[in-house]
Amino acid sequence: MRLTDAEIAQLADFLELGEYEFIQRHTRLTQDRRGLALQEKLGGACVFLAGNDCAVQAMKPQQCRDFPNLWRQPEAENQCRAIPRTLGDEEYVQRVAQVTGRPAAAVQEFLRSRL
Repeated sequence: MRLTDAEIAQLADFLELGEYEFIQRHTRLTQDRRGLALQEKLGGACVFLAGNDCAVQAMKPQQCRDFPNLWRQPEAENQCRAIPRTLGDEEYVQRVAQVTGRPAAAVQEFLRSRL
């Protein structure tokens, strides 16, 4: 799972780690040696797969968010076994607030304006 610089910064912040520490603990060099990717557990599962849940759901990288619709590999579903789950309104607002750095009240107001 290739990571952008912004995704590394967001994931490090979410896990309350410095970027250097996050990179050392949770990434590896990509095969083409042009960037960083998430490490895998034995068997190829994502390092952040915890049972059937994604431990970084609120901050998961774009490539994960695109799964499975934009993945072109027939065996892609065998690589990610996280089960999507629906968030309640309050938890959704809290996660969006955390990701964007905005107060929860501002997120709620924004969402109301879109309905």
